[in-house]
Amino acid sequence: MMDLEGGVHANHAKKESWRAVLTLAYQSLGVVYGDLSTSPLYVYKSTFAEDIQHSETNEEIYGVLSFVFWTLTLIPLLKYVFIVLKADDNGEGGTFALYSLLCRHARVNSLPNCQSADEELSEYKKDGAGSTETPSFGSRLKSALEKHRVLQRFLLVLALIGTCMVIGDGVLTPAISVFSAVSGLELSMEKEHHKYIEVPAACIILIGLFALQHYGTHRVGFLFAPVVVTWLFCISAIGLYNIFHWNPHVYRALSPHYMYKFLKKTQRGGWMSLGGILLCITGSEAMFADLGHFSQLSIKIAFTSVVYPSLILAYMGQAAYLSRHHLIESDYQIGFYVSVPEKLRWPVLVIAILAAVVGSQAIITGTFSIIKQCSALGCFPRVKIVHTSSKIHGQIYIPEINWILMLLCLAVTIGFRDTNRLGNASGLAVITVMLVTTCLMSLVIVLCWHQSVFFAIGFIFFFGTIEALYFSASLIKFLEGGWVPIALAFIFLIVMYVWHYGTLKKYEFDVQNKISINWLLSLGPSLGIVRVRGIGIIHTELVSGIPAIFSHFVTNLPAFHQVLVFLCIKSVPVPHVKPEERFLVGHIGPREFRLYRCIVRYGYRDVHKDDLDFEKDLVCSVAESIRSGKVGINGLDDNSEKDEEKMTVVGSSSTHPEGIKMCDDDSDNAQVAGTSELKEIRSPTVVRPRKRVRFIVPESPKIDRGAREELQELMEAREAGIAYILGHSYVKAKPGSSMVKKLVINYGYDFLRRNSRGPSHALCVPHASTLEVGMNYLV
Repeated sequence: MMDLEGGVHANHAKKESWRAVLTLAYQSLGVVYGDLSTSPLYVYKSTFAEDIQHSETNEEIYGVLSFVFWTLTLIPLLKYVFIVLKADDNGEGGTFALYSLLCRHARVNSLPNCQSADEELSEYKKDGAGSTETPSFGSRLKSALEKHRVLQRFLLVLALIGTCMVIGDGVLTPAISVFSAVSGLELSMEKEHHKYIEVPAACIILIGLFALQHYGTHRVGFLFAPVVVTWLFCISAIGLYNIFHWNPHVYRALSPHYMYKFLKKTQRGGWMSLGGILLCITGSEAMFADLGHFSQLSIKIAFTSVVYPSLILAYMGQAAYLSRHHLIESDYQIGFYVSVPEKLRWPVLVIAILAAVVGSQAIITGTFSIIKQCSALGCFPRVKIVHTSSKIHGQIYIPEINWILMLLCLAVTIGFRDTNRLGNASGLAVITVMLVTTCLMSLVIVLCWHQSVFFAIGFIFFFGTIEALYFSASLIKFLEGGWVPIALAFIFLIVMYVWHYGTLKKYEFDVQNKISINWLLSLGPSLGIVRVRGIGIIHTELVSGIPAIFSHFVTNLPAFHQVLVFLCIKSVPVPHVKPEERFLVGHIGPREFRLYRCIVRYGYRDVHKDDLDFEKDLVCSVAESIRSGKVGINGLDDNSEKDEEKMTVVGSSSTHPEGIKMCDDDSDNAQVAGTSELKEIRSPTVVRPRKRVRFIVPESPKIDRGAREELQELMEAREAGIAYILGHSYVKAKPGSSMVKKLVINYGYDFLRRNSRGPSHALCVPHASTLEVGMNYLV
C-alpha cells in the first residue's frame, strides 16, 4: 500500500535513508507524474493541427522538438525542481502554500479571526522569518502590503485565479488525456467507424473514473506507480527504436538554433503553434502541489532520473519517425500512435489508457485537496469532505465537486470531440497557473527568503517572459477552446470571492455587535435563568468577546446548561497544527460563572476529528487547564490582545500522558488505574441510564479546593450530556448599501449559504444534540 503520510514526516527529517528516499521517489511516479508522462500522446498532434505544416525540409519538426526540449528543461527542471520546490510551506506546496507563506511573513491574512497567539505556533515561522537583516526594498514592500488593503485584495485575487485555473485543469486534463489515449483506435479501424467509437469510449471511461471516486484510491493506489513506470518504459523504448531505426542524427535538433530557424520560416503560424508545444509541460505544477505527500529529494530524483529522460527520448523518437515520413494520408499522421510499431499498438493503447486514468486520478484528487484548502481559509462554501483512507494522508472525496467535475468533463469531451480544441483549453489553464506561481515566487524571494530584489526581478523576467510567450499563443486561440478555462475560472472566482466577502462582512458584524462584559456580570453567576445539568457548547466565529447571539439564547430560552463553552473552530495559515498546540482555553468572567472560551486551531491540511473524539479532547482540554491552574479570566475588557494573553495553550488528551484522563464506565482504564500517582474524581452515584464519567487526576501538582470543585462540576455536566447551540444566520445588506453590495450579499452570498453545508455538518455535530437559533445580520 502506498503510504503517502510518511512523505510529510520525511520532508522534515534532517537525514533520510536512501531506501526511504528511493521508495518515495518510486511512489511519486504514480501520484505526481501521471499527467506529465502522458503528454506525448497529444503534443505533436496539437502543434501541427492548424498553424504549421510538416514539410520535407523537416525544419518544422526539428524546431518543434527543440522547443519541446528547452521548454521541458527550463520550466519543470530549472524552475520547479531547482527553485520553486524550495519554497515549501512546512513541507506543503501549491498556490495556497505560497499565499499562506506570504500572509505570515508580511502579516497579511484573508482570515478575519487571526490572533497574535497564532504566531507562536511552531509551524508559523520558517527559518529567517524573523530576520532583522531584511533588505530595505523588502521591508518597504512588506509595509506597503500591510498598509494597503488594495494590495492585499490583489494578492488574494491572484492566488484565487491560480486556484480556479487548477480547478479548470481538473476538468480539462481527464478529458484530453483519456480522449487522446482512446484516439489510438483510429489506426485500428475504418475512418467511418472510429469517430462513432472514440467519444462514447472516452465518456464511458470518464464516467467510470468519477463514479469510483468515493471508494478512494488507497485500494488500487499501489498500482499507480507500476502503470506509470510501464508507460514511461514503453515510450522511451519506442523512442530509442525510432531514433536508431529512422534518424540517429535527430539529436542535432536539440540545438536552440533550430528554434530560430523554425520561427524564421513559420513566423506567425509558428508563434500560434506554441500553444500546442506548451502541452509538453502539463502536469509540471503537480511536482510542487503534491510536495506534501513526498520529500523534495524524492521528487527531484524521480524527475531527473526517470521522467525527464523518458520524455525527451519519447519526443525525439516521434520526431525521428516523422522526419522520414512526410506523406500525410490523414489528419492522424502526426499523432503519437503512428510512430508506434504496428505490432505493439494494441498493448501500447491499453497501457496509454491506464496511464491516462492514473494521470486524471491525480489531478482530480489534487482538485479535491485545493478546494478543501480554500474552504479552510474561508474562500469556498462549506462542502462535505469524506476521508477515504485513515492511513493515507490527503485522500479525500468531495461528492458535490466530483459530480460537477464529471458533468463539465463530459460536456467539454462531447462538445469539442478533438484534441486540438481540448489542447487549447488545457494549455491556457496550465500556463496561467504557472504565471501565478512565478508572480508569487518573486514575492517569496524578497519577503520570505530575504534575497536581493534583483534576484526576484531576474526570476520573474526570465521565466515570466517564457511563460508570457506561451500565454499569448494560448490566448490567441480564445475562440478555438481557450474560452473554456477562462469561463470556468471566472465562475469559480466569483463564487470564491462572494463567499469570502460575505464571510468577512458577517464576522465584522459579530465583532461590532459583541455583548459587553458588564451586561454579563450584571446577570450574576446564574445568568438570570435556571442552570441545568450538562455542557452547552455555543459555536461562534469570535476569538474574543461574547457573541450577540448569546443574548438571544438568554432571553428566549427558559434554562441553560451549568457549564457553557464558547467554541471557536478556526483555520490558521499553516498546513498543520501540532496536537499539543491545538486548543486555547480561558475563562469568560469570574470562575463561578462556569463560562469558558475554547479556540480550536486547524491547519489548512489538517483532518478534523469526528464528534466523539473531538468532544473528549474538548472536555479534557478544559479540565487540564483547570487542573494546571493556568486558565485565566478572559473577557473582562474589550482589549482582544489582553484577552489573548489570558488564554492557555492546551493540547489534545493524547498529548498529555501525565495529565487528566477521562473514562466512561465501559472504558478500559486498566492502564491508568494502576498508576499510583493518579486518583479519581467520581461523579455522585445517581440512578440514571447515562454512562458514568470520571476524571483520573495526577496527585502532583496539588490542586486547590476551588479547582477541584470546578472539575467535579465539569465532570457531572459531561455525564449529563453535551448539547451544541448554533446560530443560524440570515445575512442581508444594510439599507442604503450600494446596488452591487445588495446583489452580492442578498442574492449571491445568500444563494451559496442556502446551497452549501451548514455549520453543524462542518463541525461533525450529531443532529440529535443540536439546537439552532436564527438571527438576522445586517452587514
